[in-house]
Amino acid sequence: MSETRFWLIRHAIVAENARNLIYGTMDVELCPHSLAAQRPMYAALARRLPRPAVWLASPLSRTQRTAAAIFRAGYPEQPVAIEPGLIELAFGEWQGLAHAALPARLTLPAHAFWPLGGEERPPGGESMADGIIRLGTVMERLAAAHAGQDVVAVSHGGAIRAAVAHSLGIRADAALHLSIENISLTRLDRTPRGWRVACVNELPGV
Repeated sequence: MSETRFWLIRHAIVAENARNLIYGTMDVELCPHSLAAQRPMYAALARRLPRPAVWLASPLSRTQRTAAAIFRAGYPEQPVAIEPGLIELAFGEWQGLAHAALPARLTLPAHAFWPLGGEERPPGGESMADGIIRLGTVMERLAAAHAGQDVVAVSHGGAIRAAVAHSLGIRADAALHLSIENISLTRLDRTPRGWRVACVNELPGV
């Protein structure tokens, strides 16, 4: 198996009204003011990413619009394939709730850096532990399908944490201590010897 290099990018900042909610897999808008203010960061990201590369995005429009912003900033525009497995963790029946309404519904202590503990599964949704299993399967499949290639994948904070956790072999609560900021870059390499983490949460131009 040849080495596959994954360049994982978290989508851009979402609209202010969405930030007040547990939005998970809801299809929410991006913040136009942040898109404009962060153009230099998109330009730095466009210069940083490999050429050529396979481009993937989750089914949610915010990842596809983030890819479009990178193309506008200087990366040569190309097709972006939709990969359902890259979608954000699902909060099930709790999606759309205000953040303040969530604590009363939890059965386990919340995590310091995530609305839920790593093992908490919302009704009809998935826990971070579930997400690690899901993303692990997805990443292994994509690594085999794109062996020897660079893959730029625009995804989500929870999904990228889960992919890193799979690469490092760490548990859900430990994965939630990882910071994955908007439009940050995380590099994971699938080598014949196993997974290698090249960088996590690298902010373009900073």
